[in-house]
Amino acid sequence: MERFDRRRAARAGGVLGEANERGILHAADVHVARRLSALSGERDVEAALALALATRAVRTGSVAVDLTQVHLIDPDFAWPADPQAWLQQVRDSRLVAAGVLVEDQGLLYLERYHDQEIQVAATLIARRDAPAPPVDEQVLGAGLARLFPHADDADQRAAAALATRERTVVVTGGPGTGKTTTVARILALLVEQTAVRGDRTPRIALAAPTAKAAARLQEAFEGAAERLPAQDRDRLPMPAASTLHRLLGWRRGSTSRFAHHAGARLPHDVVVLDEASMVSLTMMARLLEALRPDTRLIIVGDPDQLTSVEAGAVLSDLVTGLDPSPRQIVARLGRTYRYDGAIHDLAQAIREGDDSAALTLLDSGEPAVELIPDATPRRALMVQAAIDLRHHARAGDAASALAALGEHRLLCAHRSGPRGVGAWNRQILQWLSEETGENFYVPNFPGRPLLVTRNDYAMDLFNGDTGVVLRRDGRLVATFDSGACPRELAAARLADVESMYAATVHKSQGSQARRVTVILPDIDSPLLTRELIYTAVTRAQEQVTIIGSPEAFRLGLSQRIQRASGLAARLRP
Repeated sequence: MERFDRRRAARAGGVLGEANERGILHAADVHVARRLSALSGERDVEAALALALATRAVRTGSVAVDLTQVHLIDPDFAWPADPQAWLQQVRDSRLVAAGVLVEDQGLLYLERYHDQEIQVAATLIARRDAPAPPVDEQVLGAGLARLFPHADDADQRAAAALATRERTVVVTGGPGTGKTTTVARILALLVEQTAVRGDRTPRIALAAPTAKAAARLQEAFEGAAERLPAQDRDRLPMPAASTLHRLLGWRRGSTSRFAHHAGARLPHDVVVLDEASMVSLTMMARLLEALRPDTRLIIVGDPDQLTSVEAGAVLSDLVTGLDPSPRQIVARLGRTYRYDGAIHDLAQAIREGDDSAALTLLDSGEPAVELIPDATPRRALMVQAAIDLRHHARAGDAASALAALGEHRLLCAHRSGPRGVGAWNRQILQWLSEETGENFYVPNFPGRPLLVTRNDYAMDLFNGDTGVVLRRDGRLVATFDSGACPRELAAARLADVESMYAATVHKSQGSQARRVTVILPDIDSPLLTRELIYTAVTRAQEQVTIIGSPEAFRLGLSQRIQRASGLAARLRP
């Protein structure tokens, strides 16, 4: 590690300094461990190392650290020889006595994440084991026959029946398996049940982790509702989808707490949480504490996609932990409705880790899927997408500009580096300048695609929101696709945004584009995983190109994301 690298803890010594020099620990991990050890009076360097590793675990997406597995991070590092003795050493430390670290089920947690995991598990178990809501089975049977008349709808019909009979349900399935269609029909069944009882129409909330996912949820839900039989369509409310942050509400003076919580519950009777694979442990804890015990919760997502950028793999843990329960609340959708053909077959091969089948498809000459060594053949497509976006933005056409964002998407694994988002944003802007003869030195210009990088509660913008800079009546405005309807702000007011000619695969979750180009990371990148490739490929509606070598692709399919968590074990009966 270089002398002035920001990841380097300059004054760290001993085992923490050695782990930092080898890149195992970030400077932040070292500083947290040193400071908290000093405050608690802990002098054992191996206990401090365990604390630094617990901090690293959260930073890299895990909820806890398993000391028996840390040797896999760097097999050549001088780890304590006996992991079990090391764990006992930590159990006896002042860090555990002071509550800084918590040992549970053989895992080490920072106290906050242990508390959240316990809370999520306890709430879900209580919801699962609570008495079932009242259901008129005769009405339900007629509704299921009406809304799912075909034999091919068996998975969806079973999921809808389960969601009507249970207060909490998890609906999983890959892209195009009809998750939103199923949700619309579930809500129609729930509305019908309240109408039969003479109760008021239920208050329904639709939520997703990001604004783009909320916008897609809104669009998909409206389309699914339009296809309902007239009697169901006419009485079904049309709630506006929102981000999870917006649903919970901004709390002045806090970035981690919300207006709705255990002391001020959400007013809704039904909450649908879409794209749940993107939800962190912290956000799931905040949502669950804000729900009334009698509120129905429908959790929807694809557990094979990338997990949250923050700590936790909640959806995967829920499916793994709740599935063996005698009282079944997990429903799986298997049949694909949206598309078939090469993209579907490729996605299935990736999901199953079948590299031979996937590479055969990519090398078949099928125009919908391809693997090529470099991005040169895609230059014209990338430039044309930027030119089309600029054309609509200069005309002030917000709807067309936002729609143009969905024509092509360039996805990278990393933010930085030669194959990262930053390099590709600069490259495409240079190509655009060469094509148009214009220079783009100013921060904002018509046609600049925007990605919000930090929550701004005052402006109602959240990390992951996407938009475009427009010229409107001689001034620059930014329009954002925020769920229910586009929002416009003066471009000069924007602070934490970046250009989005390229985006990370993580940021693309919840969105789709007609054509997608995927830049695989270097072969030694820890982000080169099956989940990353699967998520990237399934963003494409009509065509996907993967940039990389067959060796990198094959290696990626062989590597899975591993996140330490005790949630699944806590949920098992």
